[in-house]
Amino acid sequence: MKVLVIGGGGREHALAWKLARSERVQTVYVAPGNGGTATDPALKNLPLTDPQALADFAAAEKVALTVVGPEAPLAAGVVDLFRARGLRIFGPTKAAAQLESSKAFAKDFMQRHGIPTALYASFTDAAAAHAHVDKHGAPIVVKADGLAAGKGVVVAMTLQEAHDAIDDMLGANTLGVAHVEGQARVVIEDFLEGEEASFIVACDGRHVLALATSQDHKRIGEGDTGPNTGGMGAYSPAPVVTPNVHARVMQEIVLPTVAGMAKDGMPFTGFLYAGLMIDAQGQPRTVEFNCRLGDPEAEVLLMRLKSDLFELLMHATDGTLDQVELQWDRRVALGVVMAAAGYPAAPRKGDVVEGLPAGSDELQVFHAGTTLADGRLLTSGGRVLCVTALGDSVRQAQLRALDAVRAIRFDGAQWRNDIGHRAIRH
Repeated sequence: MKVLVIGGGGREHALAWKLARSERVQTVYVAPGNGGTATDPALKNLPLTDPQALADFAAAEKVALTVVGPEAPLAAGVVDLFRARGLRIFGPTKAAAQLESSKAFAKDFMQRHGIPTALYASFTDAAAAHAHVDKHGAPIVVKADGLAAGKGVVVAMTLQEAHDAIDDMLGANTLGVAHVEGQARVVIEDFLEGEEASFIVACDGRHVLALATSQDHKRIGEGDTGPNTGGMGAYSPAPVVTPNVHARVMQEIVLPTVAGMAKDGMPFTGFLYAGLMIDAQGQPRTVEFNCRLGDPEAEVLLMRLKSDLFELLMHATDGTLDQVELQWDRRVALGVVMAAAGYPAAPRKGDVVEGLPAGSDELQVFHAGTTLADGRLLTSGGRVLCVTALGDSVRQAQLRALDAVRAIRFDGAQWRNDIGHRAIRH
């Protein structure tokens, strides 16, 4: 069987790596891929990004299954295009992907279906948004309505931060948000206290299969300080998601979401990611939805997954997820992201990457922002690598990952030494 993975980041490298380990898979194409997928003999990079060209390739090469990694092609309707041509693809339709591509759509959906989330209001008018913030005070959360590669959210601890975020999102747009329907809009919501966790499930439109729990670290600095990023590291399992919290998330958030999407005429297929805030009483609330595997959560989850990913996704595209039971490695997986100099504001590209360890059953380096040029591996994005290790404890997995991180060299590399600190504390 031939498989196509659409995307070029760390999540897509991890998906391709895992799919290539399936007995039924002969070739995995990654479009466009990166330096890591280029140097892996089990994978083939495909220099295509246009959805029509990808569908043409899948049809001509008789690709058995296509998996979509990132949000942009989903929001652009790549799943609808493939399905219209009778091609098997795993991911949500353009309509269903609005759960991620429009914060306002997601909040309105949650309100309509009684899914627990923070109170909110949305604005296109800056004066009204500023007045709302003045009335409610800080801390408060300001979100850009549109795709912003995980960076369009400002948790404002002061009124000034909130006002600056509104001015940027409704004006200067330094975050480069892809506005919904060409209109700048912000969603302003109450600040939620608690601990964040990532809850990811596979959906086939009717059935839901929960993946292992995970938690990521969004802020650039040690101790969860500094600006938000796309994610500086992750680990699985997440101790904060106790069996009781897990049951509540399924009953109060995930199942009502999948039922609500079906009721609204947009059955959800694909990976559904609920970003949660879990308070001291163990009550989960939805911070946001993503319509894909998280990144860097994908890297740690796929390291722990013992089941065959290709079989799982074939069931998911057949509508038979209720027949699947997943097996997980009992060990902890922990991934440390190595980011480029200047990340997240202005990442530098073109630095030479050296010292990469050989992959093993206990350690894999997934590439997120690398490219191969004249036989040399160069940085090509903000998050460069996700160094992912398995260990019998969080601490052991952390030490194993950090040992590898310290041997890898590129100018200006940034990483955190405390990924997993909350789980070590638990």
